[in-house]
Amino acid sequence: MSYQFYNLLHILGIVLVFMALGALAFHGANGGDKQSNKVRGMVMGTHGVGLLLLVVAGFGMLAKTGAMASGLPGWLHPKLLVWVLLGAAPVVVSRKPSAGKLVWFAVPLLAATAAYFGINHSGAGAPAPADTKSDTKSDTKSE
Repeated sequence: MSYQFYNLLHILGIVLVFMALGALAFHGANGGDKQSNKVRGMVMGTHGVGLLLLVVAGFGMLAKTGAMASGLPGWLHPKLLVWVLLGAAPVVVSRKPSAGKLVWFAVPLLAATAAYFGINHSGAGAPAPADTKSDTKSDTKSE
């Protein structure tokens, strides 16, 4: 599979995770609890599938760029910590629904942290998309 395909799956996973966390945080902030959430299974399933896509596609991108040739890169550790925290967030809201307000504001900060490390890491970068065309023309002599 191509780097671009892994990148698309990674972004889809991010969307699913944040969609689910937003739903859980909003439900909890409005005083809802585990028993009153009629779509809890769907939301938790969305969260789980999103995390799975995110992790598998993220490691797929790392493999495609060769960034794991000498083990896990250092910038990946804080990013994995953020995803572990985001993976645990539904448990916090389920056990203490009033924490939904905290989760509502903490999740975007965690997302920004993960994005920072994903974008500003050192080492092997993403390969250029195969269909990118240069706007510059080849050198031709004009006489």
